[in-house]
Amino acid sequence: MTVTTTSLTKAAGVAAAAAGAMFIGVQIGHPQLNLTTITSTNVLIRDCFKVLMCPLAVAGLSGMYLSQVRRNGVLGLVGYLVLAAGYLSIMCTTFLAAFVAPTLAGTNPGFVKDVIALATSRGTVTGDVGALSTVWKVQGILYLAGGVLFGIALFRAHVLARWATVLLAIGGGVSIALNFMPDAFYRFLAYPNAIAMMGLGVSLWLTQRKVSSVETSSVVTGSVGTSASPAVVPAARVEPSAVR
Repeated sequence: MTVTTTSLTKAAGVAAAAAGAMFIGVQIGHPQLNLTTITSTNVLIRDCFKVLMCPLAVAGLSGMYLSQVRRNGVLGLVGYLVLAAGYLSIMCTTFLAAFVAPTLAGTNPGFVKDVIALATSRGTVTGDVGALSTVWKVQGILYLAGGVLFGIALFRAHVLARWATVLLAIGGGVSIALNFMPDAFYRFLAYPNAIAMMGLGVSLWLTQRKVSSVETSSVVTGSVGTSASPAVVPAARVEPSAVR
């Protein structure tokens, strides 16, 4: 098996679509977080998938940027780096929620309540959580600003599905609006960005599939042309007749 740029970019498209699907999947039927549910296997499994989602998303974003470096320009580079940093930050805070917070729920419930309040933007932080408050704020800024910048860059590049690029750009604003709505709508926060990632991933895969088809056709055409060309046969050597 030969690893090519096209195959890697197609894999990045699959990774982006998978990340978007996971982002939606972990939200469906998600229990409300509290001191009891945060220690449950249900939440642990969801958090593990969310941790896995983040590197897949970064791989997908890398494929989107690198496949059209010139078209994406400086804005695309900045947006890619900011959004990728946002996803990596989400991976770190989710790891904290999955493997650290449950172990402290029994011995330090106040701290865990504050972590839940930070993670869900529900409730008030009453204790000292150190740098975590700043980390969550920076994470939110990176995620929202990165989506806007990278979405605009992809829209201007005019290569991937434009509806998905628009949704990625405005997804942050939609998420902010949903954040102020009742708890029943809270889990829909991830949907705009997740749907955009799925659309962009499929679009990236399809564009590379077309590129692969064109490359294959070119190779076949070149092979046929070579085989059809007449072979050059060296002229027979004629010996001069003897003069008697």
